[in-house]
Amino acid sequence: MKKLGMIMASVLLAGSLLAGCGSTAPAPAPSGGNSATSGVSADVKAIKDRGVLKVGVKVDVPKFGYKDPKTSKIDGFEIDLAKAMAKKIVGDPTKIELTAVTAKTRGPLLDSGDVDMDVSTFTITEERKKSYNFSDPYYTDGVGLLVKKAAGYKSLKDLNGKKVGVAQSSTSKKAVEEEASKVGAKVTFQEFATYPEIKAALDSGRVDAFSVDRSILYGYLDDSTVVLPDKFSPQDYGIATKKSNEGLAKLVNDTVNELKKSGEIDKLIQKWGLK
Repeated sequence: MKKLGMIMASVLLAGSLLAGCGSTAPAPAPSGGNSATSGVSADVKAIKDRGVLKVGVKVDVPKFGYKDPKTSKIDGFEIDLAKAMAKKIVGDPTKIELTAVTAKTRGPLLDSGDVDMDVSTFTITEERKKSYNFSDPYYTDGVGLLVKKAAGYKSLKDLNGKKVGVAQSSTSKKAVEEEASKVGAKVTFQEFATYPEIKAALDSGRVDAFSVDRSILYGYLDDSTVVLPDKFSPQDYGIATKKSNEGLAKLVNDTVNELKKSGEIDKLIQKWGLK
């Protein structure tokens, strides 16, 4: 009996040791804590952990991204779109840091990591896709021409021998060159850093026309100017992200398509009166 008791004690001791080993097994990682287990890519996780989405936007394009000189408030169609991205990624549309960009600076700011994405009337081209990821288009426009009413121009053909103002590093120059060639007109160009500078040059007579996407031109239309009927070289706008940030690019693209499918983008286009 004494021997049997010793055997039973040993069995109980072994069982308790095994139970103790089981209780020290690591608990499952909490959801969202590890990018590999939560399905969140490292680039997206970095933004979530920071708690703020950094977005490059235009501040000189009425209805798209414009900074009111009186209030310093930036608003527009693309600002609303950027806020939708912040809501999707960090869960709050107000957790957003806006950085003013131009056609020339938006790429370098993306490369340096100063912004996570550009929502800045950034036209999708095959050449640009070699350097950046682009979402599917959220808006499509065409290049146009703003001229002084007093000049009497009726179309691009009337600008033969004239000077056209365009933004630095924009696609407008190439678009105008190609279209001018088709209609037998020869034009020269002067490049500017911002759209207000081009409008000022038009007003002072330093250029004969201001060329960019038509929806942008309508933001600079006044009683002394007119947008010509010419509309050429369709421009598809996409949200650009750094080439290496593939996880972020996929999330952005999925969100753009969700907003398109739900009709939210159409509502924003209507809200801002875009043509």
